[in-house]
Amino acid sequence: MKMLAYLLAIICIIAAVMYFVIPAGSLPTFMPGYQAHSDHIHKTHAIAAVVAAVILFVIGWFIGRDRR
Repeated sequence: MKMLAYLLAIICIIAAVMYFVIPAGSLPTFMPGYQAHSDHIHKTHAIAAVVAAVILFVIGWFIGRDRR
């Protein structure tokens, strides 16, 4: 469970970087926010992905703690 939370957090970070760097027209078509021929950068999507990554890292950290 801990590794799954960390893996999902890393995927969210990758998505956040893609949303910050790549315009909407150049995003892969399976990603939410794709708009053909658009130069718009999805900052809101990127911030949401960063928040999700932080939450998943915290969940992974709490799951991995000793319960003594």
